[in-house]
Amino acid sequence: MTNEQKQIGARIAVTAAVTIIASAVPVSVYGGSRLLHMLPFLLAYILISYDVFHDAWRNILRGQVFDEKFLMAVASIGAFALGILKDGEYSEAIAVVLFFQVGELFEDYAVDKSRRNVAALMDIRPDYANVEKEGSLVRVDPDDVAVGTEIVVQPGEKVPIDGVVTSGRSSLNTVALTGESLPRDVEPGSEVVSGCINMTGVLKIRTTTEFGESTVTKILELVEDASSRKSESENFITKFARYYTPIVCYSALALAVLPPLVRMGIMGLAPAWSDWFYRALIFLVISCPCALVLSVPLTFFAGIGGAGRQGILIKGANFMETLSKARYVVMDKTGTLTKGVFEVTGVHHSRISDEKLLELAALAESASSHPISKSLQRAYGKTLDRSRVTDIEERSGRGVVARVDGHTVAAGNSRLMDELGIAWIPCHKVGTLVHMAVDGEYAGHILISDVMKENSPQAVQEMQQSGIECIMLTGDGRKTAEDMARRLGIHQVYSELMPEDKVAKVEEIIRHKGKKEKVLFVGDGINDAPVLSVADVGVAMGAMGSDAAIEAADVVLMDDDPLKIGKAIRISRKCMRIVMENIIFAIGIKVICMVLGALGLANIWMAIFADTGVLILAVLNAMRALFVGNV
Repeated sequence: MTNEQKQIGARIAVTAAVTIIASAVPVSVYGGSRLLHMLPFLLAYILISYDVFHDAWRNILRGQVFDEKFLMAVASIGAFALGILKDGEYSEAIAVVLFFQVGELFEDYAVDKSRRNVAALMDIRPDYANVEKEGSLVRVDPDDVAVGTEIVVQPGEKVPIDGVVTSGRSSLNTVALTGESLPRDVEPGSEVVSGCINMTGVLKIRTTTEFGESTVTKILELVEDASSRKSESENFITKFARYYTPIVCYSALALAVLPPLVRMGIMGLAPAWSDWFYRALIFLVISCPCALVLSVPLTFFAGIGGAGRQGILIKGANFMETLSKARYVVMDKTGTLTKGVFEVTGVHHSRISDEKLLELAALAESASSHPISKSLQRAYGKTLDRSRVTDIEERSGRGVVARVDGHTVAAGNSRLMDELGIAWIPCHKVGTLVHMAVDGEYAGHILISDVMKENSPQAVQEMQQSGIECIMLTGDGRKTAEDMARRLGIHQVYSELMPEDKVAKVEEIIRHKGKKEKVLFVGDGINDAPVLSVADVGVAMGAMGSDAAIEAADVVLMDDDPLKIGKAIRISRKCMRIVMENIIFAIGIKVICMVLGALGLANIWMAIFADTGVLILAVLNAMRALFVGNV
């Protein structure tokens, strides 16, 4: 607990003790003086309620008259006044504020617990970076480390900036980033991201980004910005409270005044002012909207924090709500359902030697970071002299044309060959084909196969079992795409798509979906950024994903595990179930108790339950959103 919470707890304990003792002492002990009998109750009342009055008055000065503090202040003053005028019973007035403070304390503790869970995720921020100077390690601010600097990360320290291991071998704890407890082994040449904890050996890392652009900084920005994006449910509750609170205040006033006037003026009966005033006070206490106003945003906050601990970064409550309505999940193939680790499995119809064809392909693709380009370079296996390559022209969704040793070399798919007017030879084996042409003549093709992620079939199966339709989009050829879709169990697949075709296909799916159904798109590459923006919710595979995809996405999966797609949807659905449970429960109990209070069938203790009791139960229910490990 914080010091402030401890102080409130102490005030609650002292107030309860004084009230219990004072209630046990009869008026006769004070010589029959009602003033002396009231004094300990008044002191207890001031002790427990002074901050409520302070906040209510401050809000009135700001023009925010009708809030829960105002309701509590009016109700408790009225109850205390009744004690003075009627029967000397002050404990009810104190109980109104006492239990309100208990509910506030409980809610503060719940929010703090949620914040601590988010803070545990935020603790990945590194405080320093080790730079070697004159034979010794010097700690410097990560912001001051330039790209290309060699830093040293010792066992137990956090990796401060993204980079590539130049020396050393170790295991990295990635749980803060991905929620995955299995360590990741790294060696020279391995790419590492900031926020991981070095567990064993000393690592030397050459930085590839500035600290402000590193993975850890982007994650923290995502988490910090998430709370600013409200869901439709939160906006509804805010508007609801804005109109609801003044309505119930005026209704309570009418309940206190109109029935006595009717009894006196029309029915000729005694007005019974105190009785109706008491009913109005009960009505006020019951009507306090704390349970709704506090528990709904707390549920989203807890859900976002719980998802973050599982390596799922949801950028706002609005995306959490939209995610829960997912009906279609459209997925890119490469890097999403497959590892994006391509291997050359054959060279066919080569007009030159296979080795020479691979060399030309590797050189032509040497400026590209696409997985297919990397696979061609690995298959060639020799150091590339990039000075041999000039006039490189990337043709989006088709391939590349370049000058290699003075010859025009084209490497790409069949569309590139058609565009260049070159007749190409098809392949009867399933895989990605890189057709090659040299100086306008067809030179053969290279067969490349992608490796499917181990969890992809299970991920698809789980989503389909929960009523989600899975669709695969890819730029690969029809045979390759259909073979992969068959192995995954996906029934809808669209192949040979360029980036703009993917956008058009997702827009088409959105046009034909139901009104309340939402479309997710999951991708990882820079070419997926436009589609991520078009979909109702864009999901980026974060660890391998490009910066552009992560920026455009609404949800980021930190460990590239396709199982996390379904898990993110299940977390959002659990969160929304809790929100609806709290709304229905809080409104239902309050309406019933308000009717009973107006009819004179409820007392102040029932009112306290309808206010504080419902608040505590709603907050407890909201806290369930934190626990999503087994969802």
